[in-house]
Amino acid sequence: MRVRFAPSPSGHLHVGNARTALFNWLFARGASGTFILRIEDTNVERSTRESEAAILRDLRWLGLDWDEGPDIGGPRGPYRQSERLHLYESYASELLNAGHAYHCFCSTAQLDIERQTALAEGRPAHYAGTCRRLTREQADVRIAAGERPAIRFRVPEGRDVAFKDVVRGDVRFHTDVIGDPIIVRADGHPAYNFAAVVDDALMEVTHVVRGEDHISNTPRQILLYEALGFTPPAFAHLALVMGPDHSPLSKRHGATSVSEFRSKGYLPEALVNYLALIGWSPGGGDELLPIDELARRFSLDAVGVSAGVFDEEKLAWANRH
Repeated sequence: MRVRFAPSPSGHLHVGNARTALFNWLFARGASGTFILRIEDTNVERSTRESEAAILRDLRWLGLDWDEGPDIGGPRGPYRQSERLHLYESYASELLNAGHAYHCFCSTAQLDIERQTALAEGRPAHYAGTCRRLTREQADVRIAAGERPAIRFRVPEGRDVAFKDVVRGDVRFHTDVIGDPIIVRADGHPAYNFAAVVDDALMEVTHVVRGEDHISNTPRQILLYEALGFTPPAFAHLALVMGPDHSPLSKRHGATSVSEFRSKGYLPEALVNYLALIGWSPGGGDELLPIDELARRFSLDAVGVSAGVFDEEKLAWANRH
């Protein structure tokens, strides 16, 4: 069993993301599996090595170690997406040659108008398929003339995409509401869904455990797995961590990053135990356990589907005990 935590190094490690990392780590360690750390840094404008170093520092402070990653290497590296661009280029070419993808020359302004029109008419605000009908030869002529297109994935029409979520059960989407997503931007950098699929497939990830805000990405990713000839992993989508007002935990609720809680004097054992209890229970009436015991008891099947509220008073209680 192989799982991964794949943060974007564009800020501090949010406690919600820390809980995702923790659940992946507990799942891997409890099953004698492999925990991979991958850095998703293809957003060159926002990603920094300083943020990456801070995320690694916070994970180590929490007691989460990894078996493969950007600092220690491994058999499926490199583990920074910015060092894997040649792989995305190769697989994008494969999709283009097979007819599963096409070049898109639509401008941002044009796409905004289409999106606003669709919303005004009560239709799904996805890509209208303007460039779907271009032949490869027509696209090549425009590229030779100096235009820089994006690459879109050709979503199959008129079918369902279904999967069994380990946490949420059966989930089903119809391709009519998906639209053709961009997989490579006009600047040559891969879009999230495409890069994640290529990386998870090549790194032989068996279980993708992540926040429920990614659940709408899953049908696109499953279709990409199919088109590339890869077997999709199992998916488990975790309920989000909420603030006391039941909106997603954010700065307006106070401290939200691991580094902030560390600077306030909280112990890593307290934060780990508290995060583990948001949406899961180790059973036996125990609330405070060593991290290795948490791993021994952890099961994705026992993770709840309801959102958990982050209550700093309960964290403070755990810190005192």
